[in-house]
Amino acid sequence: MSKEANSQSVSGSLDTAKMLLAIVVLVGSLLGYYLFKDLHAVVRVLGVVAGVALAIFIMYQTTVGKNWFHYLTQAKREVKLVVWPTRPETVQMTLIVFVVVILMGIFLWLIDMFFLWAVKLLTGQGG
Repeated sequence: MSKEANSQSVSGSLDTAKMLLAIVVLVGSLLGYYLFKDLHAVVRVLGVVAGVALAIFIMYQTTVGKNWFHYLTQAKREVKLVVWPTRPETVQMTLIVFVVVILMGIFLWLIDMFFLWAVKLLTGQGG
């Protein structure tokens, strides 16, 4: 049992070190973009892209990174299973939303006018 606990402790600290390294690489690539202003913009952008790719690769080597990428893969699979509405259904629902918004606007305007009339009547203001 002691060996297993020690192994998990080493693995956890190694994962933490890898995550910190990934963050340092990411921040370093972003800082490099601004520090090397005299270089061409394409070179600076490629440096940032390379830094982000390296940071993602380093993060993928950790347990947290593998779990996160597994989650993203499963989410992508779930999105493919969704039955998306057709264009006519989308247009119809959009029109229904517009009509309901207009009707609610008119209804709330009438309620507001009623309360304005009632307040004027109760306070004695108005003609």
